[in-house]
Amino acid sequence: MAESTILMVDDEAEIIQLMNIYFNNEGYKLLQASNGLEALEILQSEQVDLIVLDLMMPKMDGLQACMKIRETNSIPIIMLSAKGQDIDKISGLSIGADDYVTKPFNPLELIARIKSQLRRMNQFNAAAVNANEIHIENVVINSASHTVTVDQQEIKLTPREFALLHMLAVNRGMVLSMDRIYEEVWNEPFMESKNSVMVHIRKLREKIESNPRKPRIIKTVWGIGYKIENELKARGE
Repeated sequence: MAESTILMVDDEAEIIQLMNIYFNNEGYKLLQASNGLEALEILQSEQVDLIVLDLMMPKMDGLQACMKIRETNSIPIIMLSAKGQDIDKISGLSIGADDYVTKPFNPLELIARIKSQLRRMNQFNAAAVNANEIHIENVVINSASHTVTVDQQEIKLTPREFALLHMLAVNRGMVLSMDRIYEEVWNEPFMESKNSVMVHIRKLREKIESNPRKPRIIKTVWGIGYKIENELKARGE
């Protein structure tokens, strides 16, 4: 797993130096800033996985920085502050912070909260990827990136080949007639265009089937059209 990058924004250099020891032990990469303006500049050029953001800082404080970050970015933010009153916590959380830690704090508690936020973000990202992917045997179709992989190797499909495969995949278990396929994929009326559909099916099979002459994925339903069996699942399931 790639190391996570933490941006710590605090005008107390000794706190950042202390936390860097713990970050190194966890395998985290540290980026540091002493105020909100520096943090915004870093976010323009660096990939950051989580921000630890102090509330009281010169030039631009944590509340202002958090609001600016939230205009364009959903990255996890843990707010730090010597102010421990509920109203201060509520203010930080209400403008977009994901968690709030009061100074002075135990470094191990902050590490635990960082791990929790990173775990939630990883789970969210994984769910988003899974929502865009359809797994059929050794084939993965990604509707967001319009990519298809076979045995984890990306294959090149034309836009119509992708649209045809995706249409069959999202309608698994259903027989799709040639005229319906043609009208949805070609976006024009079906006028005895069986050959166009058949040619594209043949090319698809050559790209995704281990044996195009005996296809396992795209089945022909003679006299009607084509389908992908509903029972087909990702290998290993």
